Amino acid sequence: MSRKRKIELYDTTLRDGTQAEDVSFSVEDKVRIAHRLDELGIGYIEGGWPGSNPRDIEFFKMMGKEKLTRARLVSFGSTRRARIKASADDNLKFLLNSSTPVVTLFGKTSKLHVQKALRVPLAENLAMIHDSVQYLKARVDKVFYDAEHFFDGYRQDPEYALKTLVAAEEAGADFLVLCDTNGGMLPFDIVEIMREVLPVVKTPLGIHTHNDSGSAVANSLVAVKEGASMVQGTINGYGERCGNANLCSVIPNLKLKMGLGTVTDKELTRLRDTSRFVAELTNLPHSTHQPYVGDSAFAHKGGIHVNAVLKCSKTYEHISPDKVGNRRRVLVSDLAGRSNIESKALEYGVDLDSESGVVREVLSELKDLEHYGYQYEAAEASFELLMQKALKKKKQYFKLHGFRVTDEKIEDGSPHAEATIKLEVDGLVEHTAAEGTGPVNALDAALRKALERFYPSLKEVNLVDFKVRVLAGMQGTAAKVRVLVESGDAETKWGTVGVSENVIEASWQALVDSLEYKLYKDERAAKRRKKG
Repeated sequence: MSRKRKIELYDTTLRDGTQAEDVSFSVEDKVRIAHRLDELGIGYIEGGWPGSNPRDIEFFKMMGKEKLTRARLVSFGSTRRARIKASADDNLKFLLNSSTPVVTLFGKTSKLHVQKALRVPLAENLAMIHDSVQYLKARVDKVFYDAEHFFDGYRQDPEYALKTLVAAEEAGADFLVLCDTNGGMLPFDIVEIMREVLPVVKTPLGIHTHNDSGSAVANSLVAVKEGASMVQGTINGYGERCGNANLCSVIPNLKLKMGLGTVTDKELTRLRDTSRFVAELTNLPHSTHQPYVGDSAFAHKGGIHVNAVLKCSKTYEHISPDKVGNRRRVLVSDLAGRSNIESKALEYGVDLDSESGVVREVLSELKDLEHYGYQYEAAEASFELLMQKALKKKKQYFKLHGFRVTDEKIEDGSPHAEATIKLEVDGLVEHTAAEGTGPVNALDAALRKALERFYPSLKEVNLVDFKVRVLAGMQGTAAKVRVLVESGDAETKWGTVGVSENVIEASWQALVDSLEYKLYKDERAAKRRKKG
């Protein structure tokens, strides 16, 4: 395998990815994603199947007014119907009307599908492949042929599966893409069949895998190693059933591990942002444990690990996180050692001596709090405030005199929540109330209402996420709960935590930390500006 070989990247997030159970994009979403894929360095972007739905027709119409820097837009569709001319097939007309420079056609490779699904003679299926590719090749720049169910079809009848490839090749296809449509192949299956296919055809081969056996990325990589020069996949592995090959793993593996040409170094640094951007538009949580781009991909929790990685990153990191736009994270937990606390302090601009009393104090309190139920991996703002408290630097922004929350439901009426709060800032007492859709919402509204008079910047804070987890279910509704709150302003996001047997009290702790962190963050930024 030549290490200088160029591998074409083909993204099908906008078509195959939308077949995932929880994924749906608007036309505007698809346009925005197409531009992000272009910036990532993807060579081919499959936009959809214009013959199948009005949304994809509208997408290709809108993309006609957009400019892509590097990528080429691809429309997708099936071969002609049986017993009609290619020129009379409506699906092929839709593909041409999409005005894309590249068209991908899929056809039946499996004898089973030809006989049971299409119900046409085997020879007619070969003609359908040949005629469709030939017709489109005369009218667009490139035609790629997706050999649907190729690997399963090859196992059933190798001779016929190869005939379908030859039919597309003789018609002028620019790529023959071997598809593991059912996703059931394992890497050694791919290797065995690829080695038998390569001597039969001269047209470049591509690979399209699904993840039903958990092997989509591995299957794609071994196919490339055996000679495939195109990989098809989706961002975050979105796709029907268990998904497609995840390009967020395929791309860095090809470039960093196999030394093959895919994207530039600069483009690769956009990988994590692209992954998160697409996840955001799907309205799905970004996978924390996703290789390369997940928040946990370069997170270190055990004290021994942290101590080692700070001395030499290669001890527990297979690549430098910044290569894919990610970052190293040192987590703080009851498994933490002094190295964790030191490293975390440095993130916040505090230089601590590992033998100092502050480190021991923070570490001791951290272990006690986590034993009680606190967790700080997703609540780094609460941890920073905890550290400031240990340093005797934590400012008291207000003094609580008390609050009361009522939640009532009148017969046949909607629930009604109201919170009253009394607090003091610099000797001035504020006593106010607010309503909300629930007790936590009402308490949050009352707290903000009381504090915004003194701290107007709190108006910038938005609640991004709110999670409640029961920590000991055997105690039923009296169980201890942990509340995680994610907040944000125009610049950044931060997480805070609270724990109590009372969900209102746990929520109060997390909400107070959230607002106090905003004030602390603003003060820190003001001091830096003053110094600068």
